[in-house]
Amino acid sequence: MPSPFYMDAEIRPNRSLSERGFILLIAVVTAANVASAAVFVAMGAMFVPIFLGLDLLAVVVAFLVSFQAAKRVERVQVTSRDVRVTQETPRASYLLWESPTAFTRVQVERDEGRTVGLKLALSGRELAVATALSPRERAEFATALERAIWQAKRERA
Repeated sequence: MPSPFYMDAEIRPNRSLSERGFILLIAVVTAANVASAAVFVAMGAMFVPIFLGLDLLAVVVAFLVSFQAAKRVERVQVTSRDVRVTQETPRASYLLWESPTAFTRVQVERDEGRTVGLKLALSGRELAVATALSPRERAEFATALERAIWQAKRERA
């Protein structure tokens, strides 16, 4: 019989720019580049439009890479038997961490009252988790993760 989950959390990166916002931004940048290119061509600088086109291409590629990264999901699962961290993409799922719940520790790194890092640790191995969260969200997640591991350990006892 499979163990019940004490935690089954999905962590998705936050992206503030929607697809519509992206199209609007690219339209504004394109319009500004075309206007600038027209001025430079009128002044006799024929190569400037090429660099403005490369500039626009770089912005588009950067946003496309960002949108691809937003599709990655980090899943943290805690059962009475083990703690698992997987990274899921639209194409595949990768196991990043698996350890027995009884020996897994949660390490919280704080700086000036803010939670700047959260790691799972076991026998000298460490894995940073919840890196896509803000410091406040990371602190809440650390508390929930510690509570889930504690409840899972208590069940085994």
